[in-house]
Amino acid sequence: MNHDAYPDFYLTDILRSTKTIALVGASPNTERPSHRVMAFLLRKGYKVFPVNPGQAGKQIHGQTVYARLADIPEPIDMVDVFRASEAVPALVDEILALETRPKFIWTQLAVRDDQAAKKAEEEGLKVVMDRCPAIEYPRLIG
Repeated sequence: MNHDAYPDFYLTDILRSTKTIALVGASPNTERPSHRVMAFLLRKGYKVFPVNPGQAGKQIHGQTVYARLADIPEPIDMVDVFRASEAVPALVDEILALETRPKFIWTQLAVRDDQAAKKAEEEGLKVVMDRCPAIEYPRLIG
């Protein structure tokens, strides 16, 4: 897939079919984008599992924080990534090692790794990079 531009139907399909999200890089700091985006996703009815090893066991927006994806107690539909681009290849490996894989990987604004995306897509996952669901959701769904 060309990750320079996404058809609206592609993004809409992901946003509408997703019910559970692992938000990697979740922060309790109210000034961080991940904190605000998590709040937005919860308001829109998604079940969000924050992932941050330094905050594991604590809560963000009333949700228990997990150290890693494999610790989440139920299958997830999408992994939303708030990490530096350099962290994406290892994260894709972590995702591919899960017993039940998510269908989608979504990396936030300025987060992109084309080789990692290609690897995930070759394993059947859909990938969105350098986009924010809190921007795309209102634009596409309302």
